[in-house]
Amino acid sequence: MTSPVLSVCDLAVSFRLDRTWQSVVSDLSFDIGAGETVAIVGESGSGKSVTALAVMRLLPVNARIEGNIALADRQLLALREEDMRRVRGNEISMIFQEPMTSLNPVLTIGFQIAEALIYHRGLSRHQAEAEALRILDRVRIPAARQRLHDYPHRFSGGMRQRVMIAMALACRPKLLIADEPTTSLDVTTQAQILTLIKALQDEDGMSVLFITHDMGVVAEIADRVLVLRNGRKIELDTAPSVFALPKHPYTRSLLSAVPKLGDTRGHATPVHFPVNGTTGVSALTVPVTSTVDETSRPVLEVSGLTARFDIRSGLVRRVTSRVHAIENVSFSIRAGETLALVGESGCGKSTTGRSVLRLVQPTAGTIIFDGTDLGKLTRAELRTVRRRMQMVFQDPFASLNPKMTVGAAIAEPMVVHGLADPATALDRVAALLFKVGLTPDMASRFPHEFSGGQRQRLCIARALGLSPLLIVADEAVSALDVSIKAQVINLLMNLQAELGLAYLFISHDIAVVERVSHRIAVMYLGEIVEIGPRAAVIENAQHPYTRKLIQAVPIPDPRRRAERRGLANEEIPSPVRPADYVSPPRTYREVSPGHVVQEWH
Repeated sequence: MTSPVLSVCDLAVSFRLDRTWQSVVSDLSFDIGAGETVAIVGESGSGKSVTALAVMRLLPVNARIEGNIALADRQLLALREEDMRRVRGNEISMIFQEPMTSLNPVLTIGFQIAEALIYHRGLSRHQAEAEALRILDRVRIPAARQRLHDYPHRFSGGMRQRVMIAMALACRPKLLIADEPTTSLDVTTQAQILTLIKALQDEDGMSVLFITHDMGVVAEIADRVLVLRNGRKIELDTAPSVFALPKHPYTRSLLSAVPKLGDTRGHATPVHFPVNGTTGVSALTVPVTSTVDETSRPVLEVSGLTARFDIRSGLVRRVTSRVHAIENVSFSIRAGETLALVGESGCGKSTTGRSVLRLVQPTAGTIIFDGTDLGKLTRAELRTVRRRMQMVFQDPFASLNPKMTVGAAIAEPMVVHGLADPATALDRVAALLFKVGLTPDMASRFPHEFSGGQRQRLCIARALGLSPLLIVADEAVSALDVSIKAQVINLLMNLQAELGLAYLFISHDIAVVERVSHRIAVMYLGEIVEIGPRAAVIENAQHPYTRKLIQAVPIPDPRRRAERRGLANEEIPSPVRPADYVSPPRTYREVSPGHVVQEWH
């Protein structure tokens, strides 16, 4: 039997906090063979990312690592830092969970990919840029040649994650550690990335340590599954065995908590996750009483919304082209209603959400919020109105001030807007932390002391602190594990019923969208191509792109891998887009009451 590529034996990781050592990972052992994929699954804070960072030796100075970590025959914990730098990015690469905080904001993405190729493979600058372009094409970055010299802030969250994947794969490593690599990707791009990783494994015999909370993704890619809970190994077995016959009650509860497409069939309203003793949720359906206020005018009315961005180049920064981010987008949301906006990464979902709050200045169109035309407001008036419309951003770490405690970050908006004095705000912070599944004592910690999922919960708590009428949730639950995701969705539904909140719920997770939404709008290339009641869109999709999205939803069943990998490479027909595209007149067809699909000619 050949020796494993990675061998972890009796790994223990502790952090020094307040003069005491707190154990995070204990007695963890596993191997990864050549060409094998081992998936680590578990709830947020279970030690998944800490294990990966221990292998890479990237833990902070207050961490203590014990045990043995061997890459082939080398003990990584015994290497000097200089030798470890030659291993990182070359023999072991890592895709981090939050791409915006992992990319250098002042360097182009082409330079950042080329840098690893120059350092590890000795390529010239010209050769490295050519190879970087080829890799960007492989991870499906549109117009890769032009975007090679763009900076990270010019990319959507999903496309930034594709750039991170390109960087990690650049040197064709022996071991790829993927920490939630598809969390911010839409289902079609996710399927393509998983297929790409599998193709590179077949090509080079690359091994993969895949960290995720998405059991559908685990079913797609894993050979073996390692289940962690509170830093300890609960179960380790082949993927088919774990899904078909899980041995541990926690594993069974984790699998039952996974939302599946079709769970809400037959229910006209959104569906709660009921509480379960082990993970906090179960897979049963609990319909919610209708919360939509059909009698009053919509809280938000968007008509003909268009946003275009100029691309400048050269020393004089001359406009050379224009990106048509969104074109003629129209929709409305009533009090107590959730409109879900779904589509591929880069299709304009986040730009639409930001335009609604005037964080992006639209090129054309009107936005009426609670009877007020936002386009006619002064800066001071807009600031007042924004208190009643909040946004939960896609990247939680970039949304929190690293120098502020999370309690201060949640309290600050309430104090600034005069809703509470500092003492009262701290009491409200404790209640908000409890509501989103955290404990009040965590208020004194800083953002870097939380897992990715916990940071997203903090951002949701901050948005709820101002008691808004509208919340724009941009991938608000994408970073959460299945049990916490269910608890936060239940929280959002309960708040909607209690306060009549309206949600613009931006997501690529269609199984979650099916549970939480009243209506669904499907975006493609900056346009809404289909919109209608949830059941009508999910169960009777009319547009070819909508059908493609639904087909690409991961299914927690390893037996269907081959079938689904074929779907990943199918192409979607699309309208021809010239360089300076001007939106043509559209034709729409009403399939049933409120269910409208765009016709392509």
